[in-house]
Amino acid sequence: MDISTIIGFVAGIAVLIYGIMTNGSLISFFDVGSIYITLGGTAAAMLMNFPIKSLKTIIPACRKAFFSKSVSPVKIIDNIVELAEQARKGGLLSLEKAVKEYDDPFLIRGVMTMIDSHDQETVRSVLENEVSCIEDRHIATQTILEKGAAYAPAFGMIGTLVGLINMLKHLDDPDSLGPSMSIALVTTFYGSVLANVIFLPLAGKLKTLDESELLCKQIVIEGILAIQVGENPRLIKEKLLGYLPSKIKSNDLKVGPPKVTNK
Repeated sequence: MDISTIIGFVAGIAVLIYGIMTNGSLISFFDVGSIYITLGGTAAAMLMNFPIKSLKTIIPACRKAFFSKSVSPVKIIDNIVELAEQARKGGLLSLEKAVKEYDDPFLIRGVMTMIDSHDQETVRSVLENEVSCIEDRHIATQTILEKGAAYAPAFGMIGTLVGLINMLKHLDDPDSLGPSMSIALVTTFYGSVLANVIFLPLAGKLKTLDESELLCKQIVIEGILAIQVGENPRLIKEKLLGYLPSKIKSNDLKVGPPKVTNK
């Protein structure tokens, strides 16, 4: 569970509610027509812009933003070093059984590819192609959210124009001015909230998570290739630590690598 995402989302909603109730009431910000225009319009535009198959990835992506499990790159490096030590003792074929003790599908797939192919370029090509496909899927999901952030305020503005037109057409009827002005203002509010509380923050969070995931996968690729050529496990660790930010490396040197318990 990603605590920062949950705290940020709850805090954003809480700040809005508190701000509204300080000088007004929540009911004054509820308007059915505004909801139809903003939410319905945004959904319609998304359907026109993307195939339904692509839109189905939004729900799993949002779940990932809230409930993702953080993966420690230092732990991945330790796993690779353990596999390197095993390879020096029992050969590359001994890794086929050893790697299955780790809960990392990409690491398992990489080791099995290394065992099946003695060509380093083939191993790198297969793994980097998989990473490239994963990155493309991630970018596609982020693009959908970013488009939603653009459509929502636009339909909020459309709702504002609708409300102003209705208001100007009925200036002689004071009873209609209130509802028309409500649609004119609340739709813009809805569009801004959707863009800045939901779409853009989720897109940013997914981008951060995806960058972390891709870094871990790059570490796995370089580690597997180093094992394949028989590099010293200690040198492999130093090489892979070079991919990490200095803060993570300093913590690793201070407290030592986390002990990995094989299942």
